[in-house]
Amino acid sequence: MRHYLIALFAILLLATPWLAVNYSDQIKDLTIVFTDIANQIAAVVMHNPRTIAGLQSKYNIAASQGQAKIRILLVPGHEPNYGGAEFGSIKERDLTVELANDLQQILANNSKYQVFVTRSTTAWAPEFADYFKNSWQNIIDWVKVYQQESINLVPVNSSNGKPRVYHNKAPQNVALRLYGITKWANDNNIDIVIHIHFNDNPGHSSKLAGKYSGFTIYVPEKQYLNSTTTKAIAQTVFRRLVKYNPVSDLLGESSGITYEPDLIAIGANNTADAASMLIEYGYIYESQFNNPSVRDLALKDLAFQTYLGLQDFFDPSNTISLANSYDTLVLPYKWKSPISAKSSSSQDIFSLQTAFIFDGLYPPIKMNMNDCPRTGTIGACTKASLNAFQKKYGITGEEGVVGQKTIEKLNSVFGTRVN
Repeated sequence: MRHYLIALFAILLLATPWLAVNYSDQIKDLTIVFTDIANQIAAVVMHNPRTIAGLQSKYNIAASQGQAKIRILLVPGHEPNYGGAEFGSIKERDLTVELANDLQQILANNSKYQVFVTRSTTAWAPEFADYFKNSWQNIIDWVKVYQQESINLVPVNSSNGKPRVYHNKAPQNVALRLYGITKWANDNNIDIVIHIHFNDNPGHSSKLAGKYSGFTIYVPEKQYLNSTTTKAIAQTVFRRLVKYNPVSDLLGESSGITYEPDLIAIGANNTADAASMLIEYGYIYESQFNNPSVRDLALKDLAFQTYLGLQDFFDPSNTISLANSYDTLVLPYKWKSPISAKSSSSQDIFSLQTAFIFDGLYPPIKMNMNDCPRTGTIGACTKASLNAFQKKYGITGEEGVVGQKTIEKLNSVFGTRVN
């Protein structure tokens, strides 16, 4: 639209050359003004928020006719080679790509979805690199229009009395690329946007874990048009994640689903048409992310549970067959030998902890998931749950030890898929 208007103005000038001769300075000023007006018109606010009924109907059409796929954009947090939390040698910006790739692979098995990912660890995907290069001024103009419109929005307090969580302010170019991702999603009819992050809290050293743990899902504040649909999807994803993972115990995040008006990623200034959420999948220093032996499995399991949450929103009747009976990729699992704190594989222990969660024995009484996350290492929580498991199934002679009788019972209960 902007180019058409400018072209029309140029034609008018060419048709009346005497204007250029007699009023060149004025025309130059007018051209600048007219170009600015054209940019503003091109960036005019056009809301098309996704609705719950609309998305579910679209999915059902895709299921029955093989068309009109649900378009999902996965946004690994931060930028290639820049930004994000770090702990030891672990970089958030790399973990987010790994989890995004895991989720993309799972979603790709469902023919009702079309999935896009914004970047790899080293570069933006070509469509986004080109978009940032070719549409930069459009993005700037578009943001200005939405910021002006949002002045008239009435804030809705959704904090339930909990303190707001502080978020680092992004540099201007980074913020504009985040807005650009939202604009690209609007321009390309994306239905759901999932921003993938890992949390951190200030004040701890790069070698010592911080005091908080657990996941939370950020959704747009209630005054934004994409809030209701985002919240509905976030709730189904939350119910899957919470089965095996602790909710953040940071006060402002402890509800598990956190309303936020200022996160650009999920539609600050009412910019997003898509249902847009930002998932902090845990704190970067948590053991399961720092233990190379279980990290891949932990990330894949988070991706799988996110997928199950999406399926609960779109097709809950079919989720049971997808969930491998246990709602996790970790089970079923076959243990081959007795488990000890020193000699056993981390995956054996991670799977043991997962089995105890499914059996209602982990965390032990008077403890919670933040006290007792799945770590792949044996500590007081695992030992207490082991005692409870042995008592439940009448296993004697192996108190406090995952011996042969305990292994046989674990394999008989959790070694096969249950229909």
